Amino acid sequence: MSMQAEHDIIAADYVMGLLDAADEAAAERRLATDAAFAQAVDAWRERLADFDASAEPASPSPDLWNRIAQTTVSEAIAPLPGVRNALAGATVWNNLRFWRAAGLAGSFAALIFAVIAIGALTTSKELRRDLVTLAQSKPVYVAILVNDTTKEAGAVVNTFANGRVELIPLKAIDVPPGRTLQVWTLWDRSVGPKSIGLTNRSRTLELDLESLPETVANQLFEITLEPEGGSLIGRPTGPILFKGTAIRTL
Repeated sequence: MSMQAEHDIIAADYVMGLLDAADEAAAERRLATDAAFAQAVDAWRERLADFDASAEPASPSPDLWNRIAQTTVSEAIAPLPGVRNALAGATVWNNLRFWRAAGLAGSFAALIFAVIAIGALTTSKELRRDLVTLAQSKPVYVAILVNDTTKEAGAVVNTFANGRVELIPLKAIDVPPGRTLQVWTLWDRSVGPKSIGLTNRSRTLELDLESLPETVANQLFEITLEPEGGSLIGRPTGPILFKGTAIRTL
């Protein structure tokens, strides 16, 4: 599992309240020292805010509290057989039937609680898995790559929460023999552009950003036409066919 995927899973559990007390305390300490983890937590809070926003607000009825209060009123409980025997003359502490009944009742209650707890934990993990899948299927950043001359959109770059980045052509791009399409990204002008993909034809392409910092807003992506095998100097040398900057999705 990659470090970014590990950040995502723990951050998702933390934001949704699925961690136990010890893991939650460890996550809170990690927030203060691990910038990548803190960023993952912020991203999950922002993603899950969309789910909160999609829920219709509902006001409780005026008598809701009264109904809750009524359900918590203690009612008279018939004593157990062992208790009745004790009240008839035997002492509760010495009544074997009473303690057997109490022990069985306690064991049964503990079993029911364990079943409910395990069911709730399983449901929570399934909910987390579904939410992670849903969030990861939605791009976090999108860049529309456009030709400067024709103003025609040629490709879309989608960046996902799990670190996957893809380029999807919007039109056929002519690649002459002996040439290749090379995809670049630029997030820091002092570092310069980095090659993240090569292809000899117009097709959907998984881009390699594993060794680069996480995608940010206004990060530049571009496609250039280079010699077969890619640029020999590690920088774009051919004409820029399409370019665009990343924007964060809603």
